[in-house]
Amino acid sequence: MSEQRETLGFQTEVSQLLQLMIHSLYSNKEIFLRELISNASDAADKLRFEALANPELQDDDAELGILIEIDKEQRTLSVTDNGIGMSRDELIDNLGTIAKSGTAEFLQQMTGDKQHDAHLIGQFGVGFYSAFIVADKVTVESRRAGCDADAAVRWESEAQGDFTIENIDRAARGTRVILHLKEDETEYAEAFRIESLIRKYSDHIGFPVSLLDKNAEEAETKVVNSATALWTRSRTDVKEDEYKEFYKYLSHDFSDPLLWSHNRVEGKREYTSLLYIPSAAPFDLWNRDAPRGLKLYVQRVFIMDDAEQFLPLYLRFVKGVVDSSDLPLNVSRELLQQNPELTSMRSALTRRVLDMLKKLAADKDDYQKFWKEFGQVLKEGLVEDHSNKDKLAKLLRFATTHNGNDEQDQSLDDYIERAEDGQEKIYYILAENYATAVASPHIEQLRSRGLEVLLLTDRVDAWLTDGLSEYEGKQLVDVAREALDLSDGEDDKGQDKLNDENKSLLEKIQAALSERVEAVNVSRRLVDSPACVVASDQDLNPQVRRMLEASGQELPDSKPILEINIEHPIVIRLSDEADDGRFDALSNIVLDHALLAEGSQLDNPAEYVQRINQFMLGSNSGADND
Repeated sequence: MSEQRETLGFQTEVSQLLQLMIHSLYSNKEIFLRELISNASDAADKLRFEALANPELQDDDAELGILIEIDKEQRTLSVTDNGIGMSRDELIDNLGTIAKSGTAEFLQQMTGDKQHDAHLIGQFGVGFYSAFIVADKVTVESRRAGCDADAAVRWESEAQGDFTIENIDRAARGTRVILHLKEDETEYAEAFRIESLIRKYSDHIGFPVSLLDKNAEEAETKVVNSATALWTRSRTDVKEDEYKEFYKYLSHDFSDPLLWSHNRVEGKREYTSLLYIPSAAPFDLWNRDAPRGLKLYVQRVFIMDDAEQFLPLYLRFVKGVVDSSDLPLNVSRELLQQNPELTSMRSALTRRVLDMLKKLAADKDDYQKFWKEFGQVLKEGLVEDHSNKDKLAKLLRFATTHNGNDEQDQSLDDYIERAEDGQEKIYYILAENYATAVASPHIEQLRSRGLEVLLLTDRVDAWLTDGLSEYEGKQLVDVAREALDLSDGEDDKGQDKLNDENKSLLEKIQAALSERVEAVNVSRRLVDSPACVVASDQDLNPQVRRMLEASGQELPDSKPILEINIEHPIVIRLSDEADDGRFDALSNIVLDHALLAEGSQLDNPAEYVQRINQFMLGSNSGADND
């Protein structure tokens, strides 16, 4: 052999995952067989695809399949496929390391709660390692298609931190995974048990899964599964449990999906789709560069995983299969980008997912489960997908002043149904969190009048409102903008008149705060608070500005507009203050409090504390004590 036996250490993350998996998945241990058969099926799919361009890869063994062998006497279970196989380097890379972004974040989310951790492990897609739940040693023998027999490799480990690897002679193409079962796991060497698991978890696999019991008096190999790809069957022939198990096979998730849609399109374009809405978000949902998309087949031949071209990025949580009769068998990611048929398929599949969500929304409890997991991602669609803006708007949910809590469970239709007769606006406020939003001075006047306000606290909300300026003919209005109009009618005093009546006070405050504010106006939105800051219609929303600055973007300087409540005792005291030093200090304190209430950070907190201390002591630098 050109390469001798060597012992290598697992990547640190693999060692951690092995220990977590062995303990967290103990109650779900039978899924190891589903995961190993799934891997074998993937290997067969990949060989069939590569053989389109290189037919000799299949040599004389063209009938693809999976063989399960059990030997109770030897206490072994093996899963063998005649798929693509692996080289020495591929075995080391695939089984010794985890080449997946977000590994550190994934491990940080592990809590020690077995149910929670089991769900995360399933999402992470490390199915091979589940073998160690029932085995104290695992051996993998593999020869890559197209390589000579002496290029085969054996990988072996007892999950103790390292593994051995050596070259062997192996005539058969593909991979054999041998589980040396633990003493108390011999049930997985029983024919009846394994046969029931194959039917339960892998009946939908599109290749024959055969079982051979080596301890039977008449050992014979028999095909256990139906060997028909589930999505090719009629919907009336597929049971609910089969749909659920197929989802788990696709996603490596341990939870049932919330909803699925199985549909065949015929006519000008022919394709079958099977789409799933998961019940929980994957750990890497917010990594927009993470692999995502549907599993693509062409004429039942596997083409690629994670075909992202069939759905927009804001639907990246959707799992499923699309099988096209129109695309060429040699289609690649590059060809998909250029294929004119794809635009029509993408539009149709996107509408189908949105229709699924509309159906799900009919059940408020189920839709709340979905919204808590994926609502923020769905909001991205209002910016990215203008053609479906109306459909998406109906799917949005918000916390509002009507709720009395921070649950995002109110639709825009709910808001309009409760609105006053003749109300032509939908009011909203953007804030860092629910507590800041519900206590904001900006909404005091609206609440006193019984006008409902949407409380928008997700980071994406600032962009959502840019993409949704109106709904059902009603304008969405930011209550923290300068131009907010809350006029009652003819008797209402206009802004200019209010400012003129208090011109002297406004000019004096403006002079004291000339370095910090753009203008000072009398407020028509305040009831209980002395002041608030608002942005002009030309300026960025303060929340957007803070996010952009936090991301490192340089923005031109911008000053807020200060609005004062001339009926508030603090402002009345300010207007009566004769001492210029104390007037300036109190004006700055009023502004500081308005900025804090809005969620902003003070530029000079120490100076603010000093002003407060001086007022508490009844003195001011450079001024006499009262």
